[in-house]
Amino acid sequence: MGLLLSVLTAPYAPVRVLTSLGRVMRQEVLRELYSPAAVRRRIEAVDAAAAAGELSEAERVEAQRKVIESVIVRPDARGGSAG
Repeated sequence: MGLLLSVLTAPYAPVRVLTSLGRVMRQEVLRELYSPAAVRRRIEAVDAAAAAGELSEAERVEAQRKVIESVIVRPDARGGSAG
C-alpha cells in the first residue's frame, strides 16, 4: 500500500518541497531578524546616525523605541501566520 500511495502522491512532491523550503526560509529570517546581534546592530546604527547629526534626540529615542518594540511584538503575536 505504501508503494501505491507514493506513486499516487508523487505529482505533489514539488508542492511539499516548496512548502518545506518556505518554512525553513521563514525560520531563518525570523532567527536573523530577532537575534541579539541584529538588534544591537540596528540600535548602534541609530546611535551612529544621531552622533552624525542626522537625527535629533527625540528622533533617536523614537527610533530606538521602534527597534525594541519590533523585537517585543513578534509577527506571530500580531496575528501573522505561525508557520
